[in-house]
Amino acid sequence: MGILFDVKALPWENHPAIKGVSIKKIITTGQFGKNSPSIIVVKIPVGVEAPEHVHEESEDILSILEGNATMWIDGIGNLKLQENVVVRVPRGTKHRIFDVTDELLIYDVFSPGIM
Repeated sequence: MGILFDVKALPWENHPAIKGVSIKKIITTGQFGKNSPSIIVVKIPVGVEAPEHVHEESEDILSILEGNATMWIDGIGNLKLQENVVVRVPRGTKHRIFDVTDELLIYDVFSPGIM
């Protein structure tokens, strides 16, 4: 069971649902069980979007490490994503990321985990 993770050493993988988006899996339910959160790093290149979607069973907490983009959250509207911004998307809430003008790097936590 992992205690310390070297994120730079983890491999980039294709996002399972969004073409052009890459992820690094830090903590997953597959590794640590169904009660664990999922923690991933997400890379969204310039011009790529994360289309509207919803996580029915999980909170989605995004901490922006690098980049610039816009995020739409149902009931809230558009938010500017940039370094040092943290966004909490409640479970069951539609959201999307678009207008990526500088490659976006996100530390993304799902609780409970989704993968």
